[in-house]
Amino acid sequence: MTHKEKYNDTATVDVIIPAYRPGREFGELLHRLEEQEYRPRRILVMNTGEQYWNREWEKCPILEVHHLEQKDFDHGGTRRRAAELSNADIMIFMTQDALPADRKVIGNLVCAVSKNPGAGAAYARQLPRADCRFLECYTRSFNYPEQSSVKSLADIDKYGIKTYFCSNVCAAYDKGIYLKTGGFTERAIFNEDMICAGTMIQKGYSVVYAADARVYHSHNYSGRQQFHRNFDLGVSQAEHPEIFEGVPSEGEGIRLVKRSLGYLIRTGHFWLIPQLIWQSGMKYAGYFLGKRYRKLPRKVVLACTMSPYYWNRK
Repeated sequence: MTHKEKYNDTATVDVIIPAYRPGREFGELLHRLEEQEYRPRRILVMNTGEQYWNREWEKCPILEVHHLEQKDFDHGGTRRRAAELSNADIMIFMTQDALPADRKVIGNLVCAVSKNPGAGAAYARQLPRADCRFLECYTRSFNYPEQSSVKSLADIDKYGIKTYFCSNVCAAYDKGIYLKTGGFTERAIFNEDMICAGTMIQKGYSVVYAADARVYHSHNYSGRQQFHRNFDLGVSQAEHPEIFEGVPSEGEGIRLVKRSLGYLIRTGHFWLIPQLIWQSGMKYAGYFLGKRYRKLPRKVVLACTMSPYYWNRK
């Protein structure tokens, strides 16, 4: 029996959540995971800063928490260590600010991985929260449409950089394929999910977008926050040319801006056009500088990044 053949309703699942100063909503996340129709075997939490941890959450019978210091956290390395703690058939990585929209998220992700031969990963659809701004709601629908898809190396011409897209806000990984392809990189400022998914695709596997697995997740970032976030995104691409070289991201960004502009005009939200221009400009400026971070003085890099701890370890 192959690794894939044992995946039906018998696949074991661990949910892995890196956490930092989780708030009250974290308890709701644990509750919704416990209530899933396809119940996870364990919820592994990699918590940064034990002093911020609420021991009330440990009443969850399937919870297992591991504490670490902030200086030891890494987007890639921490998830890699969590994966080493799991011997489940499928690992589902989530962020602490994502909430399952229903009781079928885990089951639909397991189905997406198990029913698509060669699928190394599957990621969920992200729905806007109730407080999500109008423009960000459209961005959610652009990046996470209603239709599912399966992406492989043959789709590079069709999807471009989005071929490699995967989001650890909520994503399932086939443990066997994860191990065969090397897993998460030991050091990553950001974007560890795309680096892992890109490696899988380059080695002949596929990544599934499972639109029926839905979580609530959105942010109302300011232009400045977009700048810092996209600086780190640019850095991640510059540090991994084996994945991103020759597959430019700018075209996808331009397409989003054009689609967003058209949407604002069609819906009569003309006053949001300056916000679109400002935020898009800040995104591009951050990304542009991040791709060229090696040419920048260290002080400039530290002013641009949202992850100063990463540079302190370099």
